[in-house]
Amino acid sequence: MKRLISPVTSSLLLCLWLLAGPQCVIAGWKAGVARTVITPETSVWLAGYGSRRAPEGKLHDLWMKALALQDNDGHRVVLITSDFQGVPKVMSDPVFAQVEEEYGLKRDQIMFTFSHNHCGPRLGDDLVDYYPVDADQVKLVDAYTTKMVLRTVALVGDALAALAPASLEHGSGYATFAVNRRNNREADVPAILSRGEPLVGPVDHSVPVLKVVRPDGRLDAVVFGYACHPTTLSFTKWCGDFPGFAQLEIEQNHPGTTAMFVNTCGGDQNPLPRRTVELCKKYGHMLATAVEEALEKPLSNVSSGIRSEFEYIDLPYQEVVTREKLNVEAKSTNALLKRWAERMLRKLDAGETFPSSYSYPIHAWRLGDEMNIIGMGAETVVDYALRFKEEFGEGTWVCGYADDMISYIPSHRVWKEGGYEGGYRLYEYGRPAYRWAEGIEDRIATSVHKLMKRTGGQSQKDNAP
Repeated sequence: MKRLISPVTSSLLLCLWLLAGPQCVIAGWKAGVARTVITPETSVWLAGYGSRRAPEGKLHDLWMKALALQDNDGHRVVLITSDFQGVPKVMSDPVFAQVEEEYGLKRDQIMFTFSHNHCGPRLGDDLVDYYPVDADQVKLVDAYTTKMVLRTVALVGDALAALAPASLEHGSGYATFAVNRRNNREADVPAILSRGEPLVGPVDHSVPVLKVVRPDGRLDAVVFGYACHPTTLSFTKWCGDFPGFAQLEIEQNHPGTTAMFVNTCGGDQNPLPRRTVELCKKYGHMLATAVEEALEKPLSNVSSGIRSEFEYIDLPYQEVVTREKLNVEAKSTNALLKRWAERMLRKLDAGETFPSSYSYPIHAWRLGDEMNIIGMGAETVVDYALRFKEEFGEGTWVCGYADDMISYIPSHRVWKEGGYEGGYRLYEYGRPAYRWAEGIEDRIATSVHKLMKRTGGQSQKDNAP
């Protein structure tokens, strides 16, 4: 009869085997890391800012990276990070379908994040009405998007193939360059800072850090986040903005390590002041320093275990746009609004009808008993991170900019206040409406709490006496 070795005994044997090494690895985790350059080789325009932005060289390459994790029971998830401005549904859906077909990963097991870097390339129909594009540019973007679908699927395969024993540790640092742009006028910020006066408005200056270590003590990967728009730069060179410089610095400090950035909930946060390469490098250094300081502190081990949940919820529009309104907007002097209205009219002429809501993606991952990762689509404002971290406690990451670049996702407070992130600007993202209906934060929160409960994550409210 075979003698079975318990997980505790296996862990002890592994530790004894590693006594000569620098540390004892927590048994049960496997991790795989992969990366690929995504800098376009053609003249695909830069995304964002709503202008014709042909590339004129690069400061550094753009990257897409993947971290695959597998627990002691064989459960797997893959986190993708990228230097894209926004990954639209027309790109991410084919990736999810092909990954499931080739590698068996379901929708809940893969999270595709993008930094929202505005010095990265256009993809698919993301922000399509922003650009006065011609037929040649459409072909370039379509070809590049198709190439990126194939490259993303291959990247996931590479990360899964690289799965090998590892330990996970988590902690956090602190960086202060993000400014709530709704409450601080950009032109006033330098003077406010020079006077030593405090800026106002909600911010999230935490820098969550996840460390992946191999049995020989080698630091293989560092995943870190921050809530801020990567919009320090507005020129036409390929660059990862401050997250790109931060990742480069971390990788230079730790040769052989892969650094991965996720934008947490920075929809209403800007790096201020901005618009120079020097400031961009400065903010990248500040972020890298926050990560390094976290790595130097004792971090918390993450026990083996993966529970992943996912669902789409309907976010209703306040009012679907009508043909009559589109006919008026088609005569607008606002070029973006005019292009949107004309495209919407072509859809109606072709017999399409506009939906009354949009399918919004929400992830909930629980790693061991120590970490919660909440992933939400598009440009979530900082209120979501502050709320869910308070509700689900230490070790909770709240990530926006996942799976689909839909629009700004205002909290109830921001929706009531209005303004750019909470106002009538859904048309900029190609939606058949001007504004979300009131109450979308409640819909999102209900889903997050349901999914987190399924993973075993407990809300602080649930534990209250």
